[in-house]
Amino acid sequence: MINEQIRDREIRLIGENGEQLGIMSAREAQAKADEAGLDLVKIAPKAQPPVCKIIDYSKYRYEQSRKEKEARRKQKIVEIKEIRMSPNIDTNDLNTKVAAARKFLQKGNKVKVSIRFRGREMTHTSASRPMMDDFAAQLSDIAVVEKPPKMEGRFMTMFLTEKK
Repeated sequence: MINEQIRDREIRLIGENGEQLGIMSAREAQAKADEAGLDLVKIAPKAQPPVCKIIDYSKYRYEQSRKEKEARRKQKIVEIKEIRMSPNIDTNDLNTKVAAARKFLQKGNKVKVSIRFRGREMTHTSASRPMMDDFAAQLSDIAVVEKPPKMEGRFMTMFLTEKK
């Protein structure tokens, strides 16, 4: 809320240089802001009494947008990369998948390892759990198991994340 939108009976006023000007009516505060040629902006509406500050509102909004842009630029988006295998995968193929997962983890992504069971392979799902444990063991130097292997329909899935 800015200028005439502020309708509170009493407000705590902060000057343009950050000094406390005390508690006064909204009209008095608006008069002081007009005298300084700036805007009266409510910065803490939940406080008792609400806190308002005399500032240049357009400059304030510009600085807020700059801070938000900077925060967005600095945040890291963690992607989930998926490694798919079949229950009858060969050791060399498994090593290739482990190398790919290692690359994903080093870039800071999470890895979802899944084994898809087709047809009669569904009867031997328990034989694939050691393969998942072996996969996690090969990556234990840089990764930890976030979610252990679990059956979900025709897929057995496990999530790995980078060690902190």
